[in-house]
Amino acid sequence: MSSNHSKEIIISNEMKVPSENLLLIAGPCVIESYEHTLFLAKEIKGIANEHSVNFVFKASFDKANRTSIHSYRGPGITEGLQILEEIKKEVKVPVLSDIHEPWQAEIASKVLDVIQIPAFLCRQTDLLISAGKTMKVINIKKGQFLAPWNINSVIEKVESTGNRNILITERGTCFGYNTLVMDPCSIPIMKRLGYPVIIDATHSVQKPSGEGKSSGGNRELAPYIAYAGIAVGADGIFVEVHENPDTALSDGPNSIKLSELSKLVGKWVKLFKCMR
Repeated sequence: MSSNHSKEIIISNEMKVPSENLLLIAGPCVIESYEHTLFLAKEIKGIANEHSVNFVFKASFDKANRTSIHSYRGPGITEGLQILEEIKKEVKVPVLSDIHEPWQAEIASKVLDVIQIPAFLCRQTDLLISAGKTMKVINIKKGQFLAPWNINSVIEKVESTGNRNILITERGTCFGYNTLVMDPCSIPIMKRLGYPVIIDATHSVQKPSGEGKSSGGNRELAPYIAYAGIAVGADGIFVEVHENPDTALSDGPNSIKLSELSKLVGKWVKLFKCMR
């Protein structure tokens, strides 16, 4: 599929991408508790409303790819989806989470508005096909090992189910041990495939397994990744947010502080409108 314009993807009755408004996918890396998840969803929605951006709340019910067997993974699919369903109803916001195994797709589709394919699993055929068959919006994280032009083969696996509700997310590429680099050129390259492209600003500054038994990161650099992504045509920003990243149960080193989010979103919106 080749196009100069991205296909319009409907996330909800009130939300589509690409749009005249920036898409913000934001939330904690993992569900820590119902109360904490609800708190962040309300706070981030308030910021999104303030800056007139489209907001999708993200949080993982299970982080199955943690570095250590002892790391917190989340509440699991049953409790996690119950929490996300409550968030969706109470905060009135679309929700996103990732799946790791094919059997999870149908169950997750009953709650999620967007099903995410983790970067490490982006070439897993059965997972992609199971997700595609739900006909939900599928957000594919481009693997750290994958060239941007090779994401086309991944997209074709989802398209084989008849599902063309696809988002592509850039999240950095392996650049030596424990290091990632984000190539801005990957965004216009992937946009040629005809689907909206999102820049994952916080995972792009992650240092995989950089702390030995957990991943490190440079959260102070994430805003610049977002600027670069918007400048070359990204349709949305993906960021992990926490009120106190140093105590986050997952990905704290690369999570943006909640107290800083409004100021950053304001700047991203100005750049987005300028580039549009």
